[in-house]
Amino acid sequence: RDFTVNSMALELTGAKPEFIDPFDGLGDLGKGILRTPASATQSFTDDPLRMMRAARFASQLNFEIHEDVLDAMSSMASRISIISAERVREEFTKLLMSAHPRVGITILVDTGIAELVLPEIPKLRLEIDEHHHHKDVYEHSITVLEQAIAQEERLGGPNLVIRLAALLHDIGKPKTRNLIEGGGVSFHHHEVVGARLSKNRMKALRFDNETIDAVETLVALHLRFHGYGDGEWTDSAVRRYVRDAGDLLTHLHVLTRADCTTRNAKKADRLARTYDGLEARIAKLSEEEELSKIRPDLDGAQVMSLLGIKPSADVGKALDFLMELRMEHGPLGEERATQELLQWWKARRHP
Repeated sequence: RDFTVNSMALELTGAKPEFIDPFDGLGDLGKGILRTPASATQSFTDDPLRMMRAARFASQLNFEIHEDVLDAMSSMASRISIISAERVREEFTKLLMSAHPRVGITILVDTGIAELVLPEIPKLRLEIDEHHHHKDVYEHSITVLEQAIAQEERLGGPNLVIRLAALLHDIGKPKTRNLIEGGGVSFHHHEVVGARLSKNRMKALRFDNETIDAVETLVALHLRFHGYGDGEWTDSAVRRYVRDAGDLLTHLHVLTRADCTTRNAKKADRLARTYDGLEARIAKLSEEEELSKIRPDLDGAQVMSLLGIKPSADVGKALDFLMELRMEHGPLGEERATQELLQWWKARRHP
């Protein structure tokens, strides 16, 4: 067995039940300690995935890992590289979906195991230059994860996509970190870099394409709200926000709100109220325009009929043009859309 706490049994074939506990698992259970039945070195040699399982059990049960076990995890971390990506993914997913993922993730980082299975996470522990103070991105990311978990009722309960997106949303920062002369630090376009890194890491861990695409989208969009200011977005910009988020709009709401970890209460309250305003605008426009079903005012068949063309790239370009009009001006109606399309087509053919 992996640990003493799951190396207990109840013998039911005899005259009376007999409790079997050769490694004092009951005692460890009472103390909230994870120990291995044999030496930790032997246990992890037999199956290195047990190192990740220790971190997962610590997260699920909120137990402490015995010092000998932690020492073995640190010294044998490289052994995790012989485990298949699929098994690593399953163990990490269970850890991430546990009640206290901070505990397990920190153990993986501190023991060096994360360097091999999810190296982008320990890299978030950026050095803090005394002349260029900024947030500890690792601690920020773990806090965002916890704050996203606190909002999961909006998503129907524990949600793997939001937890992955929250944990990974800033992994583009180490590659985009730039110290500014005179003080400060910038991470320009870290959301773009982070989206790519998230996709690559999740592919390496053999996540399914749907989950990969969802997390990549959320990481790419997680900064979009910060261009909203105090509500200066046009209706067109709000429509684009909804369109780009698609079915992940509620996930994006959760991630964006969770991404506020400032200790400045006034700033946090202002950001929350501003996002309340954005959600209210989305709700109002959705009621008026069915934003979740935004489509061009004409379909492909109508475009081909009006322009007298066959299926081709021109049909796609025409639909893109109509979609841009729809996003910019809202519903146009068939008559106006037809006029706009014909004018666009004429200009293309006779510039």
